[in-house]
Order: sequence, then structure tokens, then C-alpha cells
Amino acid sequence: MKSQTIIALKFLLVMTILTGVIYPLFMTAVAQLSFHSKANGSMIMKGGKVIGSELIGQKFDTTIYFWSRPSAIGYNPIPSGASNYGPTSDTLKKQVMARRILFAKMNSLSDPLLTPKEMAFASGSGLDPHISPEAALMQVDRIALARHFDASRKEKVLEKIKEMTEAPQFLCLGERRINVLMLNLELDKI
Repeated sequence: MKSQTIIALKFLLVMTILTGVIYPLFMTAVAQLSFHSKANGSMIMKGGKVIGSELIGQKFDTTIYFWSRPSAIGYNPIPSGASNYGPTSDTLKKQVMARRILFAKMNSLSDPLLTPKEMAFASGSGLDPHISPEAALMQVDRIALARHFDASRKEKVLEKIKEMTEAPQFLCLGERRINVLMLNLELDKI
């Protein structure tokens, strides 16, 4: 009985060192060497300061920037999650209608129901950094007016949207999308 306990304790120690120390260090080294930027959070620097991550949505609610998808958690990555309101929830219906009305009003849409779904509904994680190219295109006139862009600069914005649109992952997963933070950084360069 005593020898079995000693064997079990030795096995526990070996497995703890193997799976709790060696394996994580090995995987961290592989990630740092193979995917350095992604392993460190895909951080975006501007003027020597971290301004965000390519992987996490941020709030842009001013007229001079493209707006991000709404977040049920205020874009806070710590709790990461949805509102958990069901499809019959009156609270969800009111939130969605308020978002549609605001988007339609700010972007001169004739009907709030023309608001793209991702601008009315928060994502499941609350941190989605992408919107559809269609949602971006609907915001161009508002941004051009707010920034006093002439036709030439407005055309550059349209070109950037086309240029920065990502295809579905592996050509079949998801939809075409554009990263809002990256697009807004390019917008500042115009």
C-alpha cells in the first residue's frame, strides 16, 4: 500500500512538471516564434502607445469615425459575453429599435429597418471588431460630411473599404467583413 502511494506521488510530480511547466513553456515558445504578433494580442501601436487590438472591438461613437458593432458589455474584454436577452425579450426589442433609429438618423437612411443587422444587434462575445462592408459604406456620407471631405477624399475612403474588406475565413466560414479599428486608422491618414 505504501509503495503504491509513493508511485502515485511520483507520477503526480512528473505529470505536473510535464503538463504544468514544460508543455506550456514549449507552446509559448512555438507561438512566440511562429506567430509573434498574435501571441501577444495583435496589439496596434500609434505614436509609441498601444491604442487597441485587431482582435477586440472598440467603441467609436463620434461622427468622424466608422462605428463598431454594439456591445452588450461595453467593449470590456474581462466579462466577454452577450446580454442573454431572448428573442421574445421586450428589452432586446427596445434596444434593437433604438440602435436602428439612431443608425438610420445619423446615416440619413430613409427607414430604420435598412440598418444592417450587425449595427442593431450586439455580437455573442460583445467584442467583435468587424462590420460588413455594406455597413461601412452606409457610414461614408456621414463621415465625409463630418470631416469636410471633398469628392476626391470621399473616393479614397470608398477605395479603402474595398481594399480592406476581408473574405470569409477559409473562403467558406463567416461573411465578408472589415475591421473597424484598422479602417478608422486608415481614415485618419486620408
